[in-house]
Amino acid sequence: MSAPLVIGVVLSTIVAIFASRTGLDRDRAFYPTLLIVVALYYVLFAAMTGSPRTVLIESLAMAGFATVAVRGFKSSEWIVAAGLVGHGVFDGFHPYLVDNPGVPVWWPAFCAAYDIGAGGVLAWFIRRRARWDDEDVDPALRRSFSW
Repeated sequence: MSAPLVIGVVLSTIVAIFASRTGLDRDRAFYPTLLIVVALYYVLFAAMTGSPRTVLIESLAMAGFATVAVRGFKSSEWIVAAGLVGHGVFDGFHPYLVDNPGVPVWWPAFCAAYDIGAGGVLAWFIRRRARWDDEDVDPALRRSFSW
């Protein structure tokens, strides 16, 4: 397994655990915001190249993921988890879809692993919380996984 893949999965897990333990993910906006930010990186890379066409193309893709993030924020966190995984799949195809020379060679693999890891952890949190809602779980423990 390549280093960008390993680093992406490890970092996404660390960020999710950190956000959960510190309460940063208590607000439903945490993971939708994360989805918007990861999509924004391709626009940043395009801006670094100075190509208005590439910025426009990457901005359209980012707008699609931002739309998914907002829809998930307003209706179902499962949409956000699917959006994160979807962006990971997009990362895998990105080099074949958009000519963006500003993207580092290792970025698509790293970002795909990060996004799929984050979407997977979010799905695990959603399922765990749903299970806890059905059981009698200590309120202090429930608060530590409140998102």
